[in-house]
Amino acid sequence: MYLRATARTKPEAKAELARLLNQLHERRQPRAAITMAQAIDQWLGVVRHEASTRERNEQLIRLYILPTLGKKPVHKITAEGLEILYSRLLKCRSLCSDRPKAGHKCEPLAPNTVRKVHFIIRSVLDRAVRWKFLSVNEAELAEPPAFYRNEPDPPSSDEARALLAEASRAPDWALLLFLTMVLGWRRGELCALRWTDVNLNDGYITIERSHWGNVEKRTKTNQTRRVALDQHSLNQLVDLRERRQAACAELGVEWSRGSFVFSRAADGSTPLTPSSVTQRYRKLATKLGLRSTRLHSLRHYSATELIAANVDVRTVAGRLGHGSGGTTTLRTYAGWSADADRRAAETIATLIPRPEPALRRPQSPYEQLAADIRNSILSGALPAGTQLPTLAELAAEHNMAPNTAARAIAMLKDEGLLSAERGRRAVVLEQPASSAGS
Repeated sequence: MYLRATARTKPEAKAELARLLNQLHERRQPRAAITMAQAIDQWLGVVRHEASTRERNEQLIRLYILPTLGKKPVHKITAEGLEILYSRLLKCRSLCSDRPKAGHKCEPLAPNTVRKVHFIIRSVLDRAVRWKFLSVNEAELAEPPAFYRNEPDPPSSDEARALLAEASRAPDWALLLFLTMVLGWRRGELCALRWTDVNLNDGYITIERSHWGNVEKRTKTNQTRRVALDQHSLNQLVDLRERRQAACAELGVEWSRGSFVFSRAADGSTPLTPSSVTQRYRKLATKLGLRSTRLHSLRHYSATELIAANVDVRTVAGRLGHGSGGTTTLRTYAGWSADADRRAAETIATLIPRPEPALRRPQSPYEQLAADIRNSILSGALPAGTQLPTLAELAAEHNMAPNTAARAIAMLKDEGLLSAERGRRAVVLEQPASSAGS
């Protein structure tokens, strides 16, 4: 810093020199020789963050702050230098020179990520001022990049159909994606879901926890919400629970209601991690050539389809956990919009396309029975008007419970292949020529 002043006499010059020196050194305290890396260590030792926030902050510090500012004394950090750093990060996250090496391809850092870097630096220097390392926080004078709002890009109906059809080869994975479209939950919330949170009798899910890495915490909004389920989702969850119970029986362990709904372990003892879900979805979306490969886009599918169907905006916000001021907590939300949410659940279930039964490989016993009967009907082996055996006879023939056989009949009835009434045998319906030929 270069400061200049003019004085008429020598005493005035000495006084002016003292003033300028004081102005030059007013930002320097006895302990101002501390470096940015030391200040960051002090800051991390006292600041309180959620596990996910801390992990992300430490990552940004390691990648972008320490390599450039780590060895620099905090009193030498200026607003000008910070804005130059932000500008370079927006051009290339590797901070390459004007003449990059051969083969180097610049990858700019997202504006919102650069803003996070700025707020970390500002918070560190603010704490340094409070601890008398500095007198001025230069980061308060620096201007970060403008906030960039990402526009939601949910998949189209055709993309959603192809997505679910491809995922249906793994029933648990297909159900996870379908519920993400229906419920609009966050990836940490779906990983933390336990069977104690699922009420299959009344048809709703309680979302009150989130999972990050190996840490279970509250949801991002610190709100608990109860979200209604449609009948298709309920049936799929019942089927998943039956498969888990059967797997536990084969392993010789007792199935626990406290186990995780989505898990790689057969008994559901360990949850999925958000990063593994994101990576798996990205590979699937890339394989199908979807416009967006971000799992986050599936959350907007629910909101987009519900709003397009004229569902009340408060109901949509409550389902996705976007309420403010605590208006969508369990107590309040269940009080004023339970019926509206139930209608919204059925609406979104009808709007989300499902893979055609023929494209989906049957997994559970009732699906295998339904596939056998469906093939017989479409091939002409069971012509229109044919009466099927009773549920008890079907169950005995295929070695399954009568309720399982009833689910297969109900599935074929929904597809328009059978006519079934309570207390009567199911009857094969007349099929269109195109269906019979296929």
